[in-house]
Amino acid sequence: MSSLGDRIKQLRKEMGMSQSELADRVGISYAQIGRYETKDAQPPAKTLTAIADALGVSPDFLIYGSSSEKAKTKLSDPELINQFKAIEEMDEEDRNVIKKLIDAFITKKHIQRLAQ
Repeated sequence: MSSLGDRIKQLRKEMGMSQSELADRVGISYAQIGRYETKDAQPPAKTLTAIADALGVSPDFLIYGSSSEKAKTKLSDPELINQFKAIEEMDEEDRNVIKKLIDAFITKKHIQRLAQ
């Protein structure tokens, strides 16, 4: 899985931009872009948003990458990840039914915990 810095660097290169050009668009120094790309430095939210805008992606994509990478960082159960992938491929009506079932189950568990 690639890091935030790897994604910034890859997108910048795909757009044919130098670190200096990206830095100019964002309003920071090229050295700071270099730190984000290679030293695992984390930009503040405002800077991250500006970088994402300059690269034509969402801040969420810069942080997590693809939706499957994002899911893997949040979910550790491989079977559950595969089930969610299968649900994503269903039509909207079926997805909404499944979401309602999940919400109902979560609500039930929450009420059970409160009743204890």
